[in-house]
Amino acid sequence: MQYDFRKIEAKWQQFWSAHKTFRAEFPSEKPKYYVLDMFPYPSGAGLHVGHPLGYIASDIYARFKRHQGFNVLHPMGYDSFGLPAEQYAIQTGQHPAITTETNIKRYREQLDQLGFSYDWDREVRTSDPSYYRWTQWIFMQLFNSWYNIAADRAESIETLISEFETEGNLRVEAACDEDCWTFSASEWNAYSKAQQQEILLKYRLTYLADTEVNWCPELGTVLANDEIVNGVSERGGYPVIRKKMTQWSMRITAYAQRLLDGLETVDWPKPLKDSQQNWIGRSVGAAVIFHTQPNRDQEESFPIEVFTTRPDTIFGVSFMTLAPEHELVLKLTTSEHLEAVKAYIEATSRRSERERMADVKSISGVFTGAYAVHPFSGESIPIWIGDYVLAGYGTGAVMSVPCGDQRDFDFARNFDIPIPNIFKGVSIEESAFEEKDGVIIENSGFISGLTYREASQKVIEALEKKGAGAGKVNYRLRDAVFSRQRYWGEPFPVYYDAEGLPRLIPERCLPLNLPEVEKYLPTETGEPPLGNATHWAWDVEKEEVVANEKIDRKTVFPLELNTMPGWAGSSQYFNRYMDPKNPDALVSDKAIEYWQDVDLYIGGSEHATGHLLYSRFWQKFMYDRGWIPRDEYARKLINQGMILGTSAIVYRKSGTQQYLSKGLVGATPVEEIRVDVNLVNASDELDLEKLREWQPQFKEAEFHLENGVYIVGREAEKMSKRWFNVVNPDQICEEYGADSLRLYEMFLGPLEQSKPWNTAGLSGVHGFLKKLWKLYHQGADRSFEVLDNPASAQNLKTLHKTIKKVTEDIEGFSFNTSVSTFMICVNELTAGGCRERDILEPLAVLVAPYAPHIAEELWEKLGHKQSVARVPYPVYEARYLIESTKEYPVSFNGKMRFKIALSLDLDREQIEAAVMDDEQTHHYLEGREPRKVIVVPGKIVNIVV
Repeated sequence: MQYDFRKIEAKWQQFWSAHKTFRAEFPSEKPKYYVLDMFPYPSGAGLHVGHPLGYIASDIYARFKRHQGFNVLHPMGYDSFGLPAEQYAIQTGQHPAITTETNIKRYREQLDQLGFSYDWDREVRTSDPSYYRWTQWIFMQLFNSWYNIAADRAESIETLISEFETEGNLRVEAACDEDCWTFSASEWNAYSKAQQQEILLKYRLTYLADTEVNWCPELGTVLANDEIVNGVSERGGYPVIRKKMTQWSMRITAYAQRLLDGLETVDWPKPLKDSQQNWIGRSVGAAVIFHTQPNRDQEESFPIEVFTTRPDTIFGVSFMTLAPEHELVLKLTTSEHLEAVKAYIEATSRRSERERMADVKSISGVFTGAYAVHPFSGESIPIWIGDYVLAGYGTGAVMSVPCGDQRDFDFARNFDIPIPNIFKGVSIEESAFEEKDGVIIENSGFISGLTYREASQKVIEALEKKGAGAGKVNYRLRDAVFSRQRYWGEPFPVYYDAEGLPRLIPERCLPLNLPEVEKYLPTETGEPPLGNATHWAWDVEKEEVVANEKIDRKTVFPLELNTMPGWAGSSQYFNRYMDPKNPDALVSDKAIEYWQDVDLYIGGSEHATGHLLYSRFWQKFMYDRGWIPRDEYARKLINQGMILGTSAIVYRKSGTQQYLSKGLVGATPVEEIRVDVNLVNASDELDLEKLREWQPQFKEAEFHLENGVYIVGREAEKMSKRWFNVVNPDQICEEYGADSLRLYEMFLGPLEQSKPWNTAGLSGVHGFLKKLWKLYHQGADRSFEVLDNPASAQNLKTLHKTIKKVTEDIEGFSFNTSVSTFMICVNELTAGGCRERDILEPLAVLVAPYAPHIAEELWEKLGHKQSVARVPYPVYEARYLIESTKEYPVSFNGKMRFKIALSLDLDREQIEAAVMDDEQTHHYLEGREPRKVIVVPGKIVNIVV
């Protein structure tokens, strides 16, 4: 019987589905283990072979833990809201729900054919109303919460209202807007309901604010930083500008320190932790207040707060620089400089924050005509704007110290701003503000002779005494913008009352379903796509969505037109998997008490400062409010590497339509053009007939061949449709089988590293599976044959050596070395003529996590009716690796002639007697008597004649 992998894999995939083999038990007496994959966005292109890398690794580990007796939760779902489906809807008019459903069906087929052990009963889709009702619910809880700094946790907004009613806000320590003012209890109680709501909005964990955002006019929406590449939108390559808009925001900054501290409690990759730490950006220093000087255009004086990590450098301040977006810029700019300032602001708006941060060479700025007063010297300091200062970092204003900071120095020199040398005998190049021989040296004498830390503390104390500043811990992290001007996203459960203030619909009315619209573009008046909906108003009496024409701002009010961002649905999906069908709660108390958290999470490092940060924020909030037992949701996280596509390159002779085979290029000037890798065979030979059919540019081309064929060049780079180097897993499964694909992706190299794909390498692992099959099948007809005879010591040694190594590899996530170990094992067992059940039965279980289809088939042939998936994992027994014999090399006059296996229990005399009695010894002695026999027990025997 031949190894018919197509038939075998189809059979067991159907079996697993019909029997729900991988369904997680609940309730259960077994210990739990939760293995999670980052769920995919279902694009129309489907999966390529690079996508399953992490899925295969997590599946191996999930299967391994089942064998160990754990109740494994291994779910899968779809991050199905997003911009690509909406853009396709704009182009074709087809509803995003239809394309999303089609794409999900395609993904499901591909995932199933790879043999993943998912519990599909727990599938979630972020675009399903039964799922996003809980995303809306969490938004509502954030809206109804505030952050109590004194208690260092989020609390119900009702506790804050109670404090306001009895004490005012005089003793409240809260994360809130900067423009909050103090009021007494009597003042609070005298405010109107609308005024009270306006104040509460400044404290809520989700709130409305005018925020600088990345606006893409072509897409008609706000983009996150990670959706912008080189100043344009990642999707479509459209220009992106900075624009101030009223947006929903999440007060993630309240959790900045806890997000940093939490990283110390989880087993996550150091580079990922470093990314989050840098993104949060904790700095210790001082807040300093500079007051502007009144002038003929502006009689009022404005306070400008700056944050500095080096307060001791304040004596070197010679000018100030504000971010072009700073709220005071237009207020303090004088009339003669106003036109230039506005032009500079407009130009800066076309550059993303990332672009400005990365650009360290160009120097640009404009003088505002305004001056500030130095808090100590009283000197006038010119105020400039420059795009190297960001509104989203610190306060959006810096005190510029050209004699201590290179960027400030370059700016001052470029615009001829005076650079005072307040240091004695210290040049700029020597970094004047670092410790020189352990002390600061400056002319004022105020901090001379102190270390910079001592000097900074002294400056802070002086600032506090003058009321011009204070010590402060600052974070680079900004509150997260939560609004998107898109259609295909979660609707906000919010309507706007008669005063225009946001109100929540009742929880019992969730979900608030996404309405139908005719157009998916913004309205002609610039409103988001939901502005096209005709039934998008809230009737507070009927508690339902009604037609817009009924809006009277008495009982019927307009609903929010923005939708939530893509990261909303992914910020709690791991908790919903624990109890996905529950209509009454995100997750029940019993389910969360049992499952607790994710034991192993595998996904891409590109989500370090997006999903992986926002989800930690939501988790901590949910923990604060008592809905979940842990404030970190994933104990261990692994970032899988990338599988690189091996692009195929043809060489066009410059200025012609002649294409040279790789070996003919030499020094000829050529242009490298990438072609579809599916047109190239394992020997790098290009199918010219199919190439001409593929793209019209090749129909009339002239090809110069080598030995009758065209050889392409190869280059490993990111697998992408753009480079035509995408390999479809469907083709691999058809030609080699899913088990071969699974083994090969693991065999390519360490999980965390990137590695190039080469389809030709699949033949090696496919050949291994054939050898494995042959171990269980004998004779010309390859009939199944396994014996119940006792196994040989050598085969037992091979088996247990393999159990030990593979178990260690799985536990250490070194899956590539496991595959090598399997290959060695099968070769040794084949050479040893192994047919014994004692060896072949545990071997089938051992292989099952990696190649589950062939393992199931072999297990069934071994006479078992149940699936191999939950069979106890083979136990390593060290006794089988203990050597009982030693193979001695026997030499004659120092030249080795043969080997003899002897028991390790023999002493020197017994070893000599056994060797001398051997027929091979008699042969080499040829009747002679040895002069001497040298025996080194455990090593050698040498006969001197």
